[in-house]
Amino acid sequence: MKKNRLFSLIAMALAVLMVFTACGSAATTQTIATESKSTGSVETAAVNEDASSAEPVTITYCNFNSSGGNEETLAKMVAAFEEEHPNIKVEVETIGYDDYFTQMQTRVAGGTAPDCYELNIENFAAYANKGILAEITGVDVSGLNETALGAFNVDGKQYGLPESFSNVVLIYNKDLFDQAGVAYPTNDWTQDDLQAAAEKIRALGDDIFGIWQPITYNEFFKVVAQYGGALLNEDKTEFTINSPENLAAATALVDRVLVSNVQPNAVQQGGMGDWDMFMSGRLGMIPTGIWAFQTFTDGCDFEWDIVVEPGSTQKATHFFSNCVVMNPETKYPTEVATWLAWLASSTTSADIRLEAGWDLPALKDLNALSSYLDITPPDNREAVFESLDYLVMPPVIEDYALMSDIISQKLAAAADGTITVQEALDQAQAECEAQITLD
Repeated sequence: MKKNRLFSLIAMALAVLMVFTACGSAATTQTIATESKSTGSVETAAVNEDASSAEPVTITYCNFNSSGGNEETLAKMVAAFEEEHPNIKVEVETIGYDDYFTQMQTRVAGGTAPDCYELNIENFAAYANKGILAEITGVDVSGLNETALGAFNVDGKQYGLPESFSNVVLIYNKDLFDQAGVAYPTNDWTQDDLQAAAEKIRALGDDIFGIWQPITYNEFFKVVAQYGGALLNEDKTEFTINSPENLAAATALVDRVLVSNVQPNAVQQGGMGDWDMFMSGRLGMIPTGIWAFQTFTDGCDFEWDIVVEPGSTQKATHFFSNCVVMNPETKYPTEVATWLAWLASSTTSADIRLEAGWDLPALKDLNALSSYLDITPPDNREAVFESLDYLVMPPVIEDYALMSDIISQKLAAAADGTITVQEALDQAQAECEAQITLD
């Protein structure tokens, strides 16, 4: 009945607008969208509307990623969008990362969520699985990176658009490589090559280390992929944490600390973080995110560069992305979808983001990102885009946080030497099976 009434209203609107058109009024095409409560999707129908009579619509957008330095950048994006779309106004709310997800959870549950908002990839799955996101339709997303776009597609429905992305590369201290007489890393390197170089750099002095790769869940799932393993089976119905491939990956990480000591243990770290140790000139290699570039440019007094992360049986590297999503209760689904698509994929938005050095837009056309390659250091910025061929996603499940916490705790115990690597993975497997239900 509701759908029949909707179609009747649209037919009436079309009839009225045809009269206006016959009288010679200027008209533009606009999409009217309705939201299906049963599916959370947005249905669209094209109608003609007198542009001069349209009242501006104000939509609300909440985010965390601009907090602490890019509020002005986001404001420039909004201003540019509103100039292109004068009938849509965007009211921005920015909340710091530490408080953002707690507040958003409360607001979603209480029915006071904004029209659209930002989520990180870890929280996206939980929101999508609970049916509290609207499917985004009626907008062109063909210009977005397919890997990034696919990360926010559930059962063939696009519940989020990738707003930005970052990835991880291997950053290395060229001075320490020169001192150790080791050739610089190449894209052909394997984990064996990395280990051999790390051992030669470690031999330079008691306070010099070859590599620091944090032994945490976020590094583990990636190294697992490099060794041909996975934390879940293909259809995500069973955990495979303690598989032989995963054991080889975890052993390689832990042995760097406990056996070859090319990576500092907790005492040797002396309270320093991995970035601080690298900038102090005491660390040969560090796999870390491209967001470190500016910090290292400002803080390093030695030459450094980057390369695609080495693999084992295959290459694999991190992919981080934040997405923008739509509240299924919004009164303005068409306007919201227009804003989200513009924010994620327009060249204007991309140019503003690149100029500010604020992550990378998740665009398919790398030519649109060419200005990024002109910035040095690092000299080999092409490795950022070459790494896109090897992106792996974490196994996103509804209880993602619990799974990652369990695995990180067990790996930390193995790195401390309090349990063996085999025990760590066996315990993680058992605890995840006991505490997490997989669909």
